[in-house]
Amino acid sequence: MDIGNLKLILQENGIVGAGGAGFPTYAKLDERAEIILMNCAECEPLLKLHRQLLEQHAEEILKAFDMIAQTVGAGEAVIGIKREYKETLKAIDRYIDYYPHMRVQLLDSAYPMGDEVVLIYEATGRVIRPGGLPIEEGVAVFNVETVYNVSRALEQNTPVMDKLVSVVGEVERPLTVRVPIGATVRDVVAYAGAVTVKEPAYLIGGPMMGNLADETAVVTKTTNAVIVLDKTHTLVQRKNRNTAIDLKRAASSCCQCETCTNLCPRHALGHPIEPHKFMRSAANKDFQDTNVFLNTMFCSSCGLCENFSCPQGLAPRSLIADYKLGLRKAGVKPPAGVIPAPVKESRAYRKVPEERLEARLGLTKYDVDAPLKPDNYWAEEHLIHKVKILLSQHIGAPAVAIVEKGARVSVGDCIAKPANGLSVGLHSSLSGVVQEVTDQYITIAER
Repeated sequence: MDIGNLKLILQENGIVGAGGAGFPTYAKLDERAEIILMNCAECEPLLKLHRQLLEQHAEEILKAFDMIAQTVGAGEAVIGIKREYKETLKAIDRYIDYYPHMRVQLLDSAYPMGDEVVLIYEATGRVIRPGGLPIEEGVAVFNVETVYNVSRALEQNTPVMDKLVSVVGEVERPLTVRVPIGATVRDVVAYAGAVTVKEPAYLIGGPMMGNLADETAVVTKTTNAVIVLDKTHTLVQRKNRNTAIDLKRAASSCCQCETCTNLCPRHALGHPIEPHKFMRSAANKDFQDTNVFLNTMFCSSCGLCENFSCPQGLAPRSLIADYKLGLRKAGVKPPAGVIPAPVKESRAYRKVPEERLEARLGLTKYDVDAPLKPDNYWAEEHLIHKVKILLSQHIGAPAVAIVEKGARVSVGDCIAKPANGLSVGLHSSLSGVVQEVTDQYITIAER
């Protein structure tokens, strides 16, 4: 297929990265790509949907992955997957011989193996410069669900109007279910049966990089999981930290042991991130070396320093995130032209085992099967009658609404067109009547 035609199809069908920041997929199609990489590391504790999806739909996903490789002219297509995902590997083995330029790269069960920069190094040996893009090193990365959405668009003419979400934690029946985009957290959790705690907290995304939200929050194209925990759970308390208190605790408790820096996965790859120096400077309001603060813009926010490394239970990741936000608001851009230092020899034995991380987070008891339900499961149960579809669900410009209040729409109808610049379209996830249209969202209800 011509690369221009494929880009147009992906943009019109609203395909973005099905996780993370949701970078529009059409913008990743680049003829400079020598290697395309499919991310099935899924390193966040409790998340399972990508390995489940690849196991059940290996044929379609590998076919689409190969098509992407041929379209951009990549010489190699690599599937990065943890060696422990044995059933998924068996499914891949049934079809991979049809694609001579495709191979599997087995990964360790370590966090954050799914971080794009870490995965690229593990699978290709190439190091992405601080603040750089993978394409600069001839690599393009797509996750499993994104590739599946490409397959659905090409083979079934199906746009992105629903999302696979794992519902785990304090619920009666943990599961992974496909739900309409715009469904509320409350409605999605209902598919997993009763909540088993009196005062639940809802963590959207993985336990390390996810954020707390209330039950009225809605599913977007990047929502991978809803983790239900008791409000008293240690992880919830950490997510509710206060910046002012965190700075005071850092000033009184940080012993400069450097464990946060020594275990930082980006630091191990030569990026100039040194959380221990940041903690010292931020806690003591020492601004003599501005690079300590500027280099925080290269942080991936993986959360290891905060949730695993620090023996004092301090919050480097949260404080760094606050400072990064402040720098961006002030118009400060990441330092340009930074050359990474050599990859550290110690990196090989400073990987954090996912099992130990899960235990440290107090999540081991929640690591149970969350079976992937059939695609029509949500419709058969029929618990969702209204959706609120956000116009901004990805990096780039928000989509522009093309429907008006009172209009009747069907599932799959385009309701917002791509804006100028980096943007994709949006489609109705429910058949019904448009109830409200604003510059931020569109609501649709069944009638």
